[in-house]
Amino acid sequence: MVPQSAAVAARAILTSLHEIMASRSGAQAKLNHVVEVIGEKLDSEVCSIYLLREGMLELFATRGLNQSAVHVTRMAVGEGLVGTIAMNIETLNLAEAAAHPDFAFRPETGEERFHSFAGVPIVRRQRAVGVVAVQHVEPRRYEEVEIEALQTVAMVLSELIANAGLIDEDDQLGQGNLPTGPERLQGMALVKGIATGIAVFHQPRVTIEHIVADDTEAERQRVYLAFDKMREQIDRMASQAEFGAGGEHEEVLQTYKMFAYDEGWGRRINEAIDSGLTAEAAIERVQQRTRMRMRQIDDPLLADRMHDLEDLSNRLLRTVSGQLGTAASLGLKGDAILVARNLGPAELLEYDRRRLKGVILEEGSLTAHVVIVARAMGIPVIGRLRGLRGKLREGDQLLVDGDRGVVDMRPTPSMLEAFETRFAKNRERQAHYAAMRAVEPVSRDGQRVTVMINAGLRDDMPMLNLTGADGIGLFRTEFQFLVSATLPARERQTRLYRDVLDAAGDRPVVFRTVDIGGDKVLPYLRHDEGALEENPAMGWRALRVALERDGLLKVQARALLEAAAGRTLNVMFPMVTEPWEFDAAKAVFESQLAFLKRRKKVLPEAIRYGAMVEVPAIAEWLDVLAPRLSFLSIGTNDLTQFLFAADRAHPKLAERYDWLSPAILRFLSRVVTTVAPHGTDITVCGEMGGRRLEALALLGLGITRLSITPAAVGPIKELVSQVDLGQIRQSMAGWLKTPPENMRATLTAWAADHAIDCD
Repeated sequence: MVPQSAAVAARAILTSLHEIMASRSGAQAKLNHVVEVIGEKLDSEVCSIYLLREGMLELFATRGLNQSAVHVTRMAVGEGLVGTIAMNIETLNLAEAAAHPDFAFRPETGEERFHSFAGVPIVRRQRAVGVVAVQHVEPRRYEEVEIEALQTVAMVLSELIANAGLIDEDDQLGQGNLPTGPERLQGMALVKGIATGIAVFHQPRVTIEHIVADDTEAERQRVYLAFDKMREQIDRMASQAEFGAGGEHEEVLQTYKMFAYDEGWGRRINEAIDSGLTAEAAIERVQQRTRMRMRQIDDPLLADRMHDLEDLSNRLLRTVSGQLGTAASLGLKGDAILVARNLGPAELLEYDRRRLKGVILEEGSLTAHVVIVARAMGIPVIGRLRGLRGKLREGDQLLVDGDRGVVDMRPTPSMLEAFETRFAKNRERQAHYAAMRAVEPVSRDGQRVTVMINAGLRDDMPMLNLTGADGIGLFRTEFQFLVSATLPARERQTRLYRDVLDAAGDRPVVFRTVDIGGDKVLPYLRHDEGALEENPAMGWRALRVALERDGLLKVQARALLEAAAGRTLNVMFPMVTEPWEFDAAKAVFESQLAFLKRRKKVLPEAIRYGAMVEVPAIAEWLDVLAPRLSFLSIGTNDLTQFLFAADRAHPKLAERYDWLSPAILRFLSRVVTTVAPHGTDITVCGEMGGRRLEALALLGLGITRLSITPAAVGPIKELVSQVDLGQIRQSMAGWLKTPPENMRATLTAWAADHAIDCD
C-alpha cells in the first residue's frame, strides 16, 4: 500500500465496508467480501478473519490462504500468533512471523510462503472475540497507517459479527463458567489495611452500537461538547477534594487535569472521525492505540501515566454516549469493594468514602496515582490480580487483606467468622497501641530507645501525633518528584519541606535527598540513549543521578536550606558508596548555604549531614567517613538484596534469604563497632526495624534508634518495654561468635524464655 494518512486509508476501507454491511448477503458472504476488500485496499496477499467459537479461534474467511482451511483451522486462545493476539488483546507487526516464539505452523493453510505478518484483535466489551490478520511473501514490517486501518476494520467487524450472531454472547462475556465456590487470589499489596464488602464493578462497559458515521461534522461537535462537559467535571472534583489542600494528591489531580486538556489527544480523536468513525468509535479507536503503546512501555511510571489517559478516555466515552452510569454515579448501596482493571485518581474521588471499604485491581502499581490518593483516603488497595473479572460476579462477598495482598472471594461462613474475629482483634490492637502514644519506649533496664517513623507525604505527618513517635527518621523526598508531570519548582519543594517541619514541631526530621533513577524513572528527566539497565536497583540512581545532574541537587539543597531557616536541618545522602560522593554532595549544600548567606537570608541554626548504608562497599570506608558524619542510617531493604545478590521482589527469592541470617547481623555489628568510637548516631530505617523479632535482634546489636512505618510504632514500643537490653546484647554477642544453625528459631526461643511477645 502506498503510505498515506491513516484517516484517508481507513475512510477508503470504511466506505466499502459500509456497503458490504448494508447488503442483503449472509454473514459468511459478508466476511468473504470483507477479506477481499481489505486485501485489495492494503495491497495484501493474505487477509484472514478468525472468530472465537466454543472457546477456539476458528478461521472464518481468508483471501490468500487455502480455502479448504476455512472452518477447519482452529487454535486455542494463547496458541500461535493469532491466539497470542486474542489472549493479550494486543497488535503484532512482524517482518518474519516464524521468528516469533509463539509462531505455530498450520500446514493445511498453505501459509509457509508468507513471511511478514500483522494482526489486530477484534474486541467487544473489552474482550477479544476474534482476530483480523494480513500476510505478505516479502519480509517487512507494516506501516503505521496500515496497522491503524486494520484496527478500524476490526471495530467494524466487531459490530458485524455481533449483529450476525457469529459469536456466543455468554462465552464472550465470560459469564458462562464463572466459579461459585470460595477462591483465594494473591496479588500485590499497594495500600495496607483489611476490609470486607460486596464486589462492585467500577465501570459497566459502554457498548458502541454504531461505528460508521453518517455526518462527520455532527460527530465532531458531539466530541467537542463531551470534552467541555468532562473538563467541567474534573475541575469540580479537583476543587472539592475532601482531604485538604496542599497534599501530593493535589499534584496528582493537577497532572490528571493536564491530560484532560491535552490538545494532542483531541487531535487524534478528530483524525479518527475524519476517517469516517462515529464519536464513540473514534474515542475507542484512539484508546485501543493507547493500550497498544502501554504494552510496549517498560517504564512502570510512564505506564501509570498512560493509565490516567485511559481513565479519561473511559470518562469521555461515557459522556459522549450519554451512558454515565459508573458505580459511583449510581451510588453504593452498602459496604463495597471496588473491582476494576485499573482506576484513575479522579474516579476514585467520586465514591462515597463511608461505603467504599477497599479497591482491588487487575493491574496497578506502587507508583500509580490512584494508590497515592487511596492512601490519603485510608482505603486498602491490592493490585496485580490477573484475570480478576473472569473469576467473580458483581455482588460476591470479598475479604480484602491489604497487609498480605490476599483477596478471598465468596468466603465460607467459617472463613468469614475468622476474618471478622481478626478484624475485631485488629481494632482492639489499634486501640491498645493508640493508648501507648504518650508512653516512652524505655527498656526493662531503663534505657531509652528512639522510635521514629518513615514518611514521604504531607498526609503522613498526622501519624507523628497519632503514634507518639520521636520524629521522622526518613522523609523520602522523591515522592514529590514521582507524582509531578514536570520537575517540581524550588518554591513548591520549599513549601513541602517547610510544611513537614512545621508539622513536626520540635521533633527532628531527616530529609533524604531525592532517590530517583533505576526503577523510579522520571518521564521529564532525559536519559542517555541506549541506557537500558538490566539491574536498575544497582544502576544510575540516587546520589549518582544527583551528582551528575547537579542542577537538580542544587535546587533541592536551596529548597531545604530555605525551609529550615531558624531550625536544625538534618539531610541524608542515599546510596553513598565512597567518601568522595558524600563530600561532593555536602559541597553542593555548602555552596548554596554561602549563596543564601551573601543575600542575607535567614539560615538554619545547624546542619547535620548523614549518609545511608545501603551499598556494602561503604562499610570498608566507615572508619574514614564516620568523623565527617553527624549520623548514619542503615537502609536494610537495599542492603539485604545487595549483600545476598537477591532481588527481594522476585517471587522465588523473596523468602529465601532471612533478615536474621548471621551474614546480615555480623555485617550490621561491624558497622556499629566501627562507628562507635566517633559517637555517630546510627538508625535503622528499613522494614527490618518494624518487625518485632528482627527489632529484638537489632537491639541486641546495640542499635537503639529505629525509623519504621507508623503502624509498627506501637508494637515496637511495647517490645522495648519487655526487653532487658543488657541480656539480649550478651546473648547476641555469643550467637555472632558461634552462629546457631537457625538464628530465627534461636531468637524466637530466647524471646519466649524471657516472656517477650514477638508475634
